[in-house]
Amino acid sequence: MTQEIIISGFGGQGVLSMGKILAYSALMEGKEVSWMPAYGPEQRGGTANVTVIVSDERISSPILSTYDTAILLNQPSLEKFEKRVKPGGALIYDGFGIIAPPSRTDIKSYCMEAMNAATEMKLVKCFNMFILGGYLKVHPIVKIESVMRALRKTLPERHYHLLPANEQAILRGMELVSL
Repeated sequence: MTQEIIISGFGGQGVLSMGKILAYSALMEGKEVSWMPAYGPEQRGGTANVTVIVSDERISSPILSTYDTAILLNQPSLEKFEKRVKPGGALIYDGFGIIAPPSRTDIKSYCMEAMNAATEMKLVKCFNMFILGGYLKVHPIVKIESVMRALRKTLPERHYHLLPANEQAILRGMELVSL
C-alpha cells in the first residue's frame, strides 16, 4: 500500500501540522513516510502545502507530480492541484473555502462542511482535524489511536487539554464524508 497525498490551503489552516500528524501516525505504525512542506514567506495567509507519502515499502523520492489524494482547502489550491490527482484518485475539499467546485469526473470528489461543523461545535482551532477525519474515512491508512498518540507527541504539554477536542473533531470529520 502506498498513498501519495497533497494537502494545500492558506497558512493558518493547519495544513502543515495535519500532514505532520498524519506522517507521524504512520511512522508510529512502522510505515515508511515522507513529509515535505512548501510555503511562501508568509506564515499566515499565504499558500502552504505539504506532500505526504505513506507506504509499506521504501519511498524512492519525495518529489511527486501526481497524487492519489488531494486535500484542498481553498480555491487557489483547487485550481493548482485538481489536475494533478491521478485518474481514479480522490479529492477532498471543504465547501467553505471553495467557490467553484471540482469539475473532473474521473476522480472521486468529497465535499466536507468541516468549517461549518467546527463552528457549530466551537472547535474552529481543530478545523484541520475535521479534515483529517474525513481523509481517514476515505483512506483509513492509520488508526485513530495512532493519530492521538502522534498528537500527544507533537503538541506541547500545555495544549494537552485540547486532545479530547481534537479526537471529537476527527470523529465528526469522519461522519461528514459520504462514501
